[in-house]
Amino acid sequence: MAALAPSGEQFEIALGDQRAVVVEVGGGLRTYSAADRDVLDGYGVAVICPFGRGQVLSPWPNRVQDGRYEFDGQRHQLPLDEPARANAIHGLVRWSPWTAAEHEAHRIVMQHTLHPRPGYPFALALRIEYSLSPNGLEVRNTATNVGEAPAPYGTGAHPYLLTGTELVDSAALHCPARTVLHADERAIPTADVQVAGTEYDFTRRRQIGAMTLDHCFTDLERDADGRAQVELRGPDGAVTVWMDEAYPYVMLFTGDTLPDGARRSIAVEPMTCPPNALRTGRDLIRLEPGEWASSTWGITPPA
Repeated sequence: MAALAPSGEQFEIALGDQRAVVVEVGGGLRTYSAADRDVLDGYGVAVICPFGRGQVLSPWPNRVQDGRYEFDGQRHQLPLDEPARANAIHGLVRWSPWTAAEHEAHRIVMQHTLHPRPGYPFALALRIEYSLSPNGLEVRNTATNVGEAPAPYGTGAHPYLLTGTELVDSAALHCPARTVLHADERAIPTADVQVAGTEYDFTRRRQIGAMTLDHCFTDLERDADGRAQVELRGPDGAVTVWMDEAYPYVMLFTGDTLPDGARRSIAVEPMTCPPNALRTGRDLIRLEPGEWASSTWGITPPA
């Protein structure tokens, strides 16, 4: 019997020179390549997914301070799975098995039911569609409240992008955000600051240099289709992460603390709400029983 991959069953989709692998564990994106070049800084099939690479962050992205929050007058305590900072982090589905509901050559639909549990006594039916087109990869998330009570919800994604450079320092970044959320030593936001005139202003493309990024950005400028686009440009061309209007926030992380490749790639994380939203309620989605919410993001590879 073949050994079980840590990320479970592997599901490949392909179109032309594009290839992507979606995994059973967490329903995440393990690899994505185009024209025989890796677009994502993914991980091997024999490896436990490290540092959130390609993972789905539901029913909240990023952190919850002390894992404690209140919703509709009830207090809840989540497991503290970032013990060094005493935070709950990145939701509840990253290590859960997902099912392939539909699978075609160029697309796959993964689904998972999040059952009520201590800390999050709500029920959600989660669905993610990954599809390839000539324009790149598109990822559509849908959450439906299948419980009997209203549920708090947010979601995010955690792709790390390669720039074609040994380090991200020499890559150029364009992020159309007018505001950055400064955070404390526990990565909990403390203040909204306008980026104009600061080192966090990437509204015009410029080199990342030695700058350390582990920051959430918002007030995103959008194109005529309502998409915000974060572009990374290196010697192989530009790779773009785009997000629809359901994602008002994006986290940028240069990976300085990662032991498996500091500053080798940059995480560009679309988020429907900011860090600590379960606790603060900021842009947290309230799903009534039977209601659903959807959000779509994608990657345009270098031409």
